[in-house]
Amino acid sequence: TFINSAPIYFHYDSAVLTPQAQAVLRQKAERIKAFPQLRVTIAGHCDERGTDSYNYALGQRRAMAALDYLVKLGVSRDRLDTISYGKTRPVAAGQGEGAWSLNRRDEFNVTKPY
Repeated sequence: TFINSAPIYFHYDSAVLTPQAQAVLRQKAERIKAFPQLRVTIAGHCDERGTDSYNYALGQRRAMAALDYLVKLGVSRDRLDTISYGKTRPVAAGQGEGAWSLNRRDEFNVTKPY
């Protein structure tokens, strides 16, 4: 999509935005503000470690961290939604940090207004 679709990544067991994530979000904020007719859903994801309930909560905290930062950058809150998939939708199979680090992410999906 024309909104930068790159995910942002998180450290293990963290919802703190890294400097790299903040840089990506700054780019996304400019694009989102340029297209006021669109909405964006931020989807939080986790690696396979931890319980289902813990990971759903962590995924939600990750999505909210990105949402809060985008709002701080001037994106209207009513244009942003969040969802958590916990560990149910990995993008990388396998065990070990190589796969886990790719699965600890927020993804951004653009939707038309309802």
